[in-house]
Amino acid sequence: MSRKYFGTDGIRGEIGKTPMTPDFALKLGWAAGKVLTKQGHPLVIIGKDTRISGYMLETALQAGLVAAGVDVHLLGPMPTPAVSYLTCTFRASAGIVISASHNPYQDNGVKFFSSKGSKLADEVEEEIEQYLEHDLKTVSSEKLGKVTRILDAGGRYIEFCKRAIPNNISLDSLRIVVDCANGATYQVSPNVFIELGADVITIAAEPNGININHNCGATSLDTLIKRVKQYRADIGIALDGDGDRLMMVDHTGTVVDGDETIAIIAQHKHQEGSLGNDVVGTLMSNLGLQQAIEKMGINFHRANVGDRYVMKLLRQYEGVLGGEGSGHIIIRDRIPTGDGTIAALQILHAMISSGQSLYELKQVMKKYPQTLINVRTQTKINLEENKVIQTAVSGAEEQLGNRGRVLLRASGTEPLIRVMVEGDNPEETAQLAEDIALVVEKEAEGHRRSTD
Repeated sequence: MSRKYFGTDGIRGEIGKTPMTPDFALKLGWAAGKVLTKQGHPLVIIGKDTRISGYMLETALQAGLVAAGVDVHLLGPMPTPAVSYLTCTFRASAGIVISASHNPYQDNGVKFFSSKGSKLADEVEEEIEQYLEHDLKTVSSEKLGKVTRILDAGGRYIEFCKRAIPNNISLDSLRIVVDCANGATYQVSPNVFIELGADVITIAAEPNGININHNCGATSLDTLIKRVKQYRADIGIALDGDGDRLMMVDHTGTVVDGDETIAIIAQHKHQEGSLGNDVVGTLMSNLGLQQAIEKMGINFHRANVGDRYVMKLLRQYEGVLGGEGSGHIIIRDRIPTGDGTIAALQILHAMISSGQSLYELKQVMKKYPQTLINVRTQTKINLEENKVIQTAVSGAEEQLGNRGRVLLRASGTEPLIRVMVEGDNPEETAQLAEDIALVVEKEAEGHRRSTD
């Protein structure tokens, strides 16, 4: 079945436009409830980030769920990974997060977790979509669901995060700047580091409903860099609006991205003997990460872009570590979804255990220069069957040899072909990317004309 509303990370869109409207959210809650009530009398956990529209969607979703006979626990503002964790601890049938992650406040979204705290299976999302086509019918009064607000949700999550590092590890030697993106982590994540002993300077922790991700957080690091230098901090930690993404800054003010974070955690867990034999990245993961992992004697696998695909390969290979350069890091032996706070704790643990700075730890990976060019297209092109494009790609790959790689892929959300080239020479890499992009652009134009 082709899904109409669910994407790779739930349902997302601009508020006031379908599907991000109160009437759709009401129907979505009811449809999800109809699927869940097939297995008895379910309980659903709902958390949200700090967007002003979250109140509207939360009210509509809970009304739909209650109308279908589902009990609801409301968490209030809570990071996405916290909802995953609390779904498990409350033995809930499902968890719902109202968030558009790193998007601006005008957008919002709804994503679901299974009873095991992982992303909902495709077939369950498809079944929910089928019920969206039915008329909403409320159960009889005695079967209506009940709504409860959970007041200690934040404290539960804080304690869970603290258990991610050994009890004998204290952060009292570290000064940390934490950027909460004016999002869902503002009440919990700084307290995790404070309670573990760190000297914490918190920024972007004053949400007002419309400042989430605005010039702050994991997608906007300028302020964090300034504060790390200003306070002479050991490390800067940037989370995104819903807390599942992590970017960092070392004491020199240099950004440490998701690929470098994975490499550091992999080295630390490998030395501990807790890594296993496999690490998962994506098609976009830097070649330097692959080489660093393989140098440890560990297998490196590339998944399609998206944390659900990373998780799928982790399950397949029984791996415990995977993620994306954008900062989605999954540490599967801790939690079955991306968690920026948990990932940051692994880095801090590595720093304390090794006595090394973040700057020193990131030397485990040599990052290859990477050029990415987006070619806008008006019609779909079969990249694998286009001989002209494949000839251009083959020529670039032959020139690079084992010094780099070439990747072309169609965007899943926009009419774009992404041309990515990475190698050890930035000038060569940029030129090859431009050459291939020009070929793709010409072929796209020729294909458009042939179909007009």
